[in-house]
Amino acid sequence: MINLVTKIASELELKEFQVNNSIKLLFEEECTIPFVARYRKEMTGTLDEVQLRDIRDRYTYLQELESNKQKYLKVVEEHCQKKPELKAQFPALKAKFEACTTKQELEDLYLPFKPKRRTRAMVAKEKGLEPLLEKILEACTQISDLNEVAKDFVTPADANIEPTLKVASEKEALTGAADIYAERISETAEIRAMVRNISQESGTLVSKKIEGAEKVEKKGKKSDASKYENYFDYSESINTAASHRVMAVRRGEAEKFLKVNITVDTDRILESLKETVITNPQTTDVVRHWFESVIEDSHKRLLSPSIEAELRLQLKQSAEAEAIRVFSENLENLLLLPPIPNKTVLGVDPGLRTGSKFAVVDDTGKLLDSATLHFELGDKEGAKTQRSKAEILRLIKDNNVGCVAIGNGTGSREINRVITSVIKDNELKDVKRLVVNEAGASVYSTMDIAREEFPDLDPTIRSAISIARRLQDPLAELVKIDPRSIGVGQYQHDVNVTKLKSSLEEVVESCVNRVGVNVNTASYKLLSYVSGIGPSLAKNIVTTRDKQGKFSSRHILNDITGFGPKAFQQAAGFLRVPESTSPLDNSSVHPESYEIVEQIVNDQKKDLKEIIGNRALVEAIPLEKYVTATVGMPTLQDITAELIKPGRDPREDGARLMYSDDVTEIEDLTEGMILPGTVTNVTNFGAFVDIGVHQDGLVHISELSDKFVDDPSKVVSVGDVVEVRVIDVDTARRRIGLSRKLQGGNKQQSSEPRGKLSTPSKRGPIRPRQGTGRNQKGKSNRRSEPQREYTMEDLMAKFNQRK
Repeated sequence: MINLVTKIASELELKEFQVNNSIKLLFEEECTIPFVARYRKEMTGTLDEVQLRDIRDRYTYLQELESNKQKYLKVVEEHCQKKPELKAQFPALKAKFEACTTKQELEDLYLPFKPKRRTRAMVAKEKGLEPLLEKILEACTQISDLNEVAKDFVTPADANIEPTLKVASEKEALTGAADIYAERISETAEIRAMVRNISQESGTLVSKKIEGAEKVEKKGKKSDASKYENYFDYSESINTAASHRVMAVRRGEAEKFLKVNITVDTDRILESLKETVITNPQTTDVVRHWFESVIEDSHKRLLSPSIEAELRLQLKQSAEAEAIRVFSENLENLLLLPPIPNKTVLGVDPGLRTGSKFAVVDDTGKLLDSATLHFELGDKEGAKTQRSKAEILRLIKDNNVGCVAIGNGTGSREINRVITSVIKDNELKDVKRLVVNEAGASVYSTMDIAREEFPDLDPTIRSAISIARRLQDPLAELVKIDPRSIGVGQYQHDVNVTKLKSSLEEVVESCVNRVGVNVNTASYKLLSYVSGIGPSLAKNIVTTRDKQGKFSSRHILNDITGFGPKAFQQAAGFLRVPESTSPLDNSSVHPESYEIVEQIVNDQKKDLKEIIGNRALVEAIPLEKYVTATVGMPTLQDITAELIKPGRDPREDGARLMYSDDVTEIEDLTEGMILPGTVTNVTNFGAFVDIGVHQDGLVHISELSDKFVDDPSKVVSVGDVVEVRVIDVDTARRRIGLSRKLQGGNKQQSSEPRGKLSTPSKRGPIRPRQGTGRNQKGKSNRRSEPQREYTMEDLMAKFNQRK
């Protein structure tokens, strides 16, 4: 443990006590990362969740490395015991194994002893040709005729042995010896490391179009080769290849449009191999020539394919890790969008052919009313549309609706115009109309949790309810959906599903615990993400709440089946009980700190309710007086912050962006227009922005700022409201090029943001809800699917040409 702690502390530039205590908390005491980050700051030296995850991941890696060392050494020892000539080498081998610092280094050392399928070298050894190789190696400075050396290993014609073990000629004997030597070279750890390093330094990712490959249909989905045209003759150093280009090339290869390989500096590798293998300068020309041919065979047949496979895997894993990081950051920004509480909301799941679904929910998310309405298409307003408008007016007035949340799927813009007309014609000035990201709403509508909440409702009405609720509290609603269905990633369908799921769940867990959860209103899905509470305990909490009514304090939770001391310790600080008589139960102050709060209150000679919210009183408290061996200044500072604003939601109060009715289709766009938009997705090559025309536009990384940008996430986030200039419109392919460099553009006065619900926070831009629209089968709910998750390389090429 001490060695690992020292190593991790050095690598992560942390103090050893921070690493040591974090490991104890996470692995020995089985605490969750949100709990440790929030309530064990004294022990960890105020490490945040990211640092704690780094410690956890590195410790897990090193533990697995040590475990593999022991497992492999056991195999090697058994192997050496069976072969007396290797027994004396075991101590040196053991020292090498124990000195390994990476799994790759360990695998290289273990390779000669690893069970494998029958090889040419094995066959040669069975024929007894290994002594021939040893003879050549020992006498390399004296041999002038290899056939003369090999003739002793040719099987006599009258020998009574199995035909498969016979050696017919000197040539066959030398070929067998060469096979043994080629494999020995390829399995030497130092040689593999050298070839890997040169390949890494000189490697180039190359892709070519497969001739004749134009279109392919896979799983009912047609794909066109033209979207990979930038990769028909593409090459880039593997050290600089951006993750999105690696993923694009891999997808093109998987769809049979591209042939992909990694080229390396073969001449340099062979030269280094020869210098490493042929060490005796007095080796005869005959043997040297034989050695060189063996080296070339070893590289071409064994080393090169193996190292290329490793490099491709490394590229894939690196690109996947970056794609997962981008997805996770986007998801975090989406989940932490500001809620709009205390509003009755009319949710609209737009549809043209089958009708639009309307659902009214009160400020707690309870369904009040619903309807399915139909509208005529076109400029002429018929009787059907008039009846539907009258029903919309009734839904708004009868239920005192404060906001209308319109999903961004098919027909969104058309239904938006109808609702705008209803609001304007009837002077409903207090009713705000907003477009909401409906991604995953249809997935939710068919899930068990939706059927449990609304067993008798049509799934499409459930979708409208979800759209309304995600306006009220996006976090509480979006946690019900598989994060992968929310659609804010790049190449999310091409990455490792297990790693993606794990990373996204950690993001959801972090966001839920950062915000806190009202235990008396939360769904079991939301509760399941609370620190220390899993799905089973979450369902027990909801079942108990349904039977006995709302909880009146945090400590009552101890009576719930399965809610033991450990679960209570991990979860209590993140659960809010607004109905409790103790104000602390509705704050992030942990029950284990109630005693210190009571001491502070007594010393102030005031009631707790007098102190809470009184900044002057709280800031006057001499915190140093209450520092103990277990309660340090970080905890006391957190407590006083809660006393000033108990239960404060860390999410910003929000506003929403309203789009112009003058610009509603891609055909309305012209180059030079300056429009407001909402960032819907951030990738490594730029950001996608919804400007209200059904089709997201791309702001390439080179157009994000007047200054150089190496990472788009440093300048924009999902949900940001930005002004963009239209620089390219391709109506045929539904492609829009945008820029944040506004100079020379024509601002559309009618496209200014309006309909704000509150003042923007000083902390940053307002983050409206916009995103993709996908149904449960992964198909688009939009008339034109936003280009968020697939390759946009052809559009990027246009940007590069502009540059």
